[in-house]
Amino acid sequence: MYNKLILITGGSSGIGKAAAKLLHNNGARIILQARNLDKLKSAANQIDSSGNRVSYYSTDLADQKSVLSSAEQIIDNEGVPDVIINCAGAGEWLSFKESEISHYKQTIDSPYLATALTCKVFFDKMQKRASGHFIIINSAAAYFSFPGATGYIPARYAMLGFSRALQADLHNSDFKVSMIALGKVDTTYFINNPISEDRIPKISDWLIPTLSVEAAGEIVKKVVESKKPIVIKPFILSALVLLNRFFPRLFRWVMRITSQG
Repeated sequence: MYNKLILITGGSSGIGKAAAKLLHNNGARIILQARNLDKLKSAANQIDSSGNRVSYYSTDLADQKSVLSSAEQIIDNEGVPDVIINCAGAGEWLSFKESEISHYKQTIDSPYLATALTCKVFFDKMQKRASGHFIIINSAAAYFSFPGATGYIPARYAMLGFSRALQADLHNSDFKVSMIALGKVDTTYFINNPISEDRIPKISDWLIPTLSVEAAGEIVKKVVESKKPIVIKPFILSALVLLNRFFPRLFRWVMRITSQG
């Protein structure tokens, strides 16, 4: 991992920031991307106050022009990343009745389009080197359905579909694609979106432990090292995903009756 150039979208806070700290401590050079410049500066300073192995770029990751412009600056100033970790994501959990029509474009813009645009623009440059590693951070919602999140869940399904399609597309190459699906992580997301936390099906709260942001960052670091294609954490979540394949109707029923959506 020493001296690898790692780009982390959504790296100014949460899982992205936690992963950046760990990867930097293991010798990687870190590039942070997010929209809020002040938060980027603060995160970069916390990771490396000298600024020798961390840089940051304010980018609207859901906007094609912004992604392209920022990528050009990054490549000119830092080089072509070895690893791209897609942590950027948003999306309030709203029911079909509650949501405005704009909600559905917003939830697709980030995380799905942010991830697809970022991977594509850097892949075009990585091809000269003929190698790279794309890591896509996703939610367990990609494997289940429950009430009260009609924009959020389809966007996470899109992330799962993109991960699988990209793995299939690049299988016969030195490019690697990893997807990490996580349960609830103790980040500021749920502080900023309290209605979303209330709508987590209670069966999940009962069975699946909440991950600390540091634990989530450690999972990301290990995937950078291992390049495993699919990682679902915590372990009990991976078992439930497997059971859901065999008993989908049962899981849909349980998720519905234990949800407040």
